[in-house]
Amino acid sequence: MVSVAATLRNRIEVSAATAILAAGDLVAVAAFVVIGSVGAHQGSLSNMSQMAGTAVPFLVGWLLAAFLGSLYTEDARRSVLRAVSWTIPAWITAALIAQVLRWSPLTPDSFSGIFLLISIAAGLVLLTPWRGIAAYWFSDGTWH
Repeated sequence: MVSVAATLRNRIEVSAATAILAAGDLVAVAAFVVIGSVGAHQGSLSNMSQMAGTAVPFLVGWLLAAFLGSLYTEDARRSVLRAVSWTIPAWITAALIAQVLRWSPLTPDSFSGIFLLISIAAGLVLLTPWRGIAAYWFSDGTWH
């Protein structure tokens, strides 16, 4: 029987590279929320609690999808192609999880198919280049 600790070690590598990736992911998801909130509310950054409420489901979704997809391992960043090809399904999963959470009684928001599609596209525009650049850097320039 595999222990919880062993499962965690297989899915999350504790290293400086993982910390950098996680910080960059946090910035990308936060940028997605801020850009979306500013766009939806005509340039206003005044409602920080609403932005935080929007961010939480996406951060939870990303953390879950990244964990399940082993995105915080050396294998996930060994090449640009690998990083990008693993990031795309993970973000789609994260956006789906976020929409389910938004639909649940835990949040005052609701499910929106249009918002799901926009969040998938916008998140990929932010996360995919970041993850590709990070993989290029961590893998000493390995493309595939």
